[in-house]
Amino acid sequence: MPALARLRFYFSKTARKIFSLLPQKSRHNVYRSFIDCDPEPNKRLVLKIAETREELEACFKLLHDAYVSSGFMTPDPSGMRVTLYHALPTTTTLCAKLDDQVVGTLSLIRESAIGFPLQHIFDLTSVREKKGNIAEVSALAVHRRFRRTGGTILFPLMKFMYEYCTTFFDTRHLVIAVNPRHIEMYESLLFFKRLAANVVEKYDFVNGAPAIGATLDLKHAPEKMRQTYAGKPPNRNLYHYFVETRLANIQIPNRRFFTTNDPVLTPDLIDYFFNQKTQVFDKLSDRKKSLLHLIYDLPAYSGILPKLPTHGAAKKIRQHRRFSVKCPGRLSNATTLFEKPINIEIIEIARFGFRARIDRQIPANVWLTATVRLGLNEVSRLTVQAVQEIDANDQYYCGFRIGEPDLVWRKFVSALYEGHTHQDLDQATKFLT
Repeated sequence: MPALARLRFYFSKTARKIFSLLPQKSRHNVYRSFIDCDPEPNKRLVLKIAETREELEACFKLLHDAYVSSGFMTPDPSGMRVTLYHALPTTTTLCAKLDDQVVGTLSLIRESAIGFPLQHIFDLTSVREKKGNIAEVSALAVHRRFRRTGGTILFPLMKFMYEYCTTFFDTRHLVIAVNPRHIEMYESLLFFKRLAANVVEKYDFVNGAPAIGATLDLKHAPEKMRQTYAGKPPNRNLYHYFVETRLANIQIPNRRFFTTNDPVLTPDLIDYFFNQKTQVFDKLSDRKKSLLHLIYDLPAYSGILPKLPTHGAAKKIRQHRRFSVKCPGRLSNATTLFEKPINIEIIEIARFGFRARIDRQIPANVWLTATVRLGLNEVSRLTVQAVQEIDANDQYYCGFRIGEPDLVWRKFVSALYEGHTHQDLDQATKFLT
């Protein structure tokens, strides 16, 4: 190591040690003093879902280089970091592009039969008890040119993540596993809370580096941010930035229907990234291979997925499919049971039923009329009956049985069964109305 580089290393190490001796409140205030979030970023910056082969490959290469330089992985012959979680339709990769070059990326992993990367070492029981959907923030990387520029790329990417989770991904809880060096940034700026007091000394998902788990409740975070950043100028006020500011740089996903995932992986893309460029599928356990076939249970995918084990493990895992949505609706009936219609939000649907969030109890064994908006221009009208009710803090989660699905509902659910990308869904429902 050259003398100048060695001097910088020891100076940085000494500074970090002195900084660690400050009280936590003082350390957090120091972190907040470095906030610089431009409410009008460079117009050449675009924030969008990575959906093409070129965008996904650029994200995976950026992630690979960042992880290798940090010691979180050994170099891969492909020059990319690609994991099984990137293969799931419940994972969305976001990217920041400047002049059409990917300069930042992160992935949001919704819960699936395969679970979350961090749940292998961190207990999520306390998060699940609060109800609401969970998403793990993973695979974060910023191009080295922008790592010391005051958040020029990082803050817009985080802003996109916040809007996407609260508006489109139907997520209440974010969870992360980060290196101990970075945990206080998440605690001080965004108010993440640690999942456990202890550091996990060896996290295999990042090449055995130490990790700390943390969670953020998106329902209560805005108020905490509002109180903490009150009176701060706009470029240092993360409440104003995340909640009140609208960035023209963000390209909102185009959804015809109110689904909560944005799957983009066609059979060709899965084959390219997980068979041709990497050996991710070859290294899977039999159980995970079986789960992949259950997730992608269409003929078009069968030839590119890893071969199934011969002992039939897939049959033991689950027998039916449900789909995550965020559809507004209302309940009414012909008698005087309700004075006025009751608003509900459908969060999960199947062929002959759905689950909804609702703010009051619904009597069982009473047939009701449910009007459900499946998309901007598609409305389904159903006869339903409440069959299951769960009281979760300030909300009820109620299951409903459908007496006879109407044509709109049948075609919509059939389209979900038959496709896994936006293009599939639009094609299968183009004659819906």
